[in-house]
Amino acid sequence: MSKTLARTPRRRPVLAGIAVLALAAAGAGLYGTGLLSGNSAEASCSASAPVLERLRPLAQGEVAAFEVSREPVRSPSLSFMAPDGSRRDLDSFRGQTVLLNLWATWCEPCKREMPALDKLQAELGGARFEVAAVNIDTRNIERPKAWLDQAGIRSLAYYTDHEAKIFQEMRNAGLAEGMPTTILVDANGCRLGRLSGPAEWASPDALKLIRAAIGS
Repeated sequence: MSKTLARTPRRRPVLAGIAVLALAAAGAGLYGTGLLSGNSAEASCSASAPVLERLRPLAQGEVAAFEVSREPVRSPSLSFMAPDGSRRDLDSFRGQTVLLNLWATWCEPCKREMPALDKLQAELGGARFEVAAVNIDTRNIERPKAWLDQAGIRSLAYYTDHEAKIFQEMRNAGLAEGMPTTILVDANGCRLGRLSGPAEWASPDALKLIRAAIGS
């Protein structure tokens, strides 16, 4: 990975384009978040508590900005389009740990971290883990796929939400401030943490974090 990414501030997600996303979501309605609260959330995600404790000391170095969840909580069942045109949500990934990342071609930090996400998927992707990088461009919707081809991104599946509802839903749930934004969800659908801004996801620090989340 280039030194350019390493110098990128990790705590400053891009806010440009957020107004466009808000306009795209206005009047279109929002998907149900599926958020649980109180005792029901704690009971359904209680098995995730030991995982959180494993992750806390690993949020350092290249992933120091990763915010480990304070307590187990079920993730919203966020929805987006799969490469075959069908609609998927996080519930459909049950049994897999998922690193859900939102990116757009107008977001330069997003594009800089895509090669690292691609390498992470190539290194650890499989039956137990997937990087789900969801493009949220709302204009020139052929451009993102062309950019991925030009950038040599080969391992990531091409997930999309060209209405950007997923960003609005995550922002409403307090999970997104700007772009890029990433959440880590375990095999039971429970949120383990989030990161606002870019990160070096192919670094040894990130690999240790993800392996601990998977349990490998």
